Amino acid sequence: MKIALINENSQAAKNALIEATLRKVVEPMGHEVVNYGMYAADDAAQLTYVQNGILAAVLLNSGAADYVITGCGTGEGAMLALNSFPGVICGHVEDPVDAYTFAHVNDGNAVALPFAKGFGWGGELNLEYIFEKLFGFGHGQGYPKERVVPEQRNKKILDGVRAVAFRDLSDILKELDPELVKGAFAGEHFAEYFFPACKDEKLAATVKELMA
Repeated sequence: MKIALINENSQAAKNALIEATLRKVVEPMGHEVVNYGMYAADDAAQLTYVQNGILAAVLLNSGAADYVITGCGTGEGAMLALNSFPGVICGHVEDPVDAYTFAHVNDGNAVALPFAKGFGWGGELNLEYIFEKLFGFGHGQGYPKERVVPEQRNKKILDGVRAVAFRDLSDILKELDPELVKGAFAGEHFAEYFFPACKDEKLAATVKELMA
């Protein structure tokens, strides 16, 4: 699994800590981590949590990433931004139980974490345990056992509803504020990481057009 890490400007100073913790947990499991930044609070490319949603949607819908780890001060804004786009099911995760139940009950492809609220002594340990429960036990297996069948059925229903409720991502991107979208792709390593990994030619062409 290719896991993308995205930080917005208010919590960019924690990027190195989050990346190191994520790699420590998931690389021994065989997963790959790709850090899209922000890498530091003073990065030239400043991402808002809304732009995190745009970037995450492009990464997931293009196949450049299989999963996105993001967040903001509380995690709420990032979660709402990501869920505004097709092809993204983002959970708000504060602790390891949230991580485990989201993975197995909701079977999404992104999480938004609070990197300021409640992030004090032991914050990096909570992150480590969250990543262990999020990626170490599979996905979509249901919890508790007696609820597995209806939970899996409900997830398929949700996927069907979202397929009707959302439209083509390329069309959406072209109707958003061009500077907002261009800024979402302005990260130092975006083009280097994204285009070789992108599996959707139409979306790649749209991104190139919007970056120009």
